[in-house]
Amino acid sequence: MPDHRAFLASLTPAAKSALTERANVPGFARLTTHLAAITTTGTLIVMQVPLWPLLLPVHGILLTFLFALEHEATHKTPFANERLNEWAGRAAGLVLVLPFTWFRYFHLAHHRHTNDPVCDPELLAGAKPHGWPAYLLHVSGLPYWAGTVRKTCGLALNQGGDDFVPAPARARAAAEARWMLVIYAALGATLVVSPLLVWLWIVPMLLGQPFLRLFLLAEHGRCPYVADMFENTRTTFTTRFVRWLSWNMSYHIEHHAFPSVPFHKLPDLHDLAAEHLRQTEHGYARFHRAYVGAFR
Repeated sequence: MPDHRAFLASLTPAAKSALTERANVPGFARLTTHLAAITTTGTLIVMQVPLWPLLLPVHGILLTFLFALEHEATHKTPFANERLNEWAGRAAGLVLVLPFTWFRYFHLAHHRHTNDPVCDPELLAGAKPHGWPAYLLHVSGLPYWAGTVRKTCGLALNQGGDDFVPAPARARAAAEARWMLVIYAALGATLVVSPLLVWLWIVPMLLGQPFLRLFLLAEHGRCPYVADMFENTRTTFTTRFVRWLSWNMSYHIEHHAFPSVPFHKLPDLHDLAAEHLRQTEHGYARFHRAYVGAFR
């Protein structure tokens, strides 16, 4: 079977051009529905409708999965408009406490060194926990929050530079982190007069992050340490709702094989590559049963 490079070489220039064509309408449609869902759950929480605390994890899942938008924006693909891609990524990063400029270079390094235990920054950050204690801690999201808060503060202070961030971008990353801290301080000041920030952002984000950790773990967890994207990455077949929520990130082999393909074209790429995919799973529950089963 061909590896991902041979598969890409087999595509005609016309097919590649069609797959990589960016457009504003699909991105606006997906973002509008995502923000509408967040607004709806947030409004119901503010109104304190009956059983409103049950909406907190739902609201949190919708918020934390804005990570999919930030991820897509690192590749400059959610919209055809370049500036819109940048600001969408920064706005999502502000919600997630994940500085966009820094994350872009982190993520591009992950693409260059996917599943390389020496160079992949995701692996070095502990993306593949083994054993129940490490797994539960990872899924809790607590290491994520500790790491990203520490990274944001470090960037703001020009400390702890990473090799994958080029020197010209470090000043931009520092400036972005400082502005984020200023905005967080201003938002924190509102707690003096209202607890809305707690119920609309802080608590939901804590409750929603474990669902994002479970989702992301399936992308490369239990995949071999090889260079072929058809083997070191997993596509998970899931529901239409999860594909909508994750901006089609569940088609993850396809994304890694051809990162310049926008989210809305990944199903088309999947149709072309389906017979060559080596790491797939039918559902996230099945993946995690297999993942924790390996602990034995």
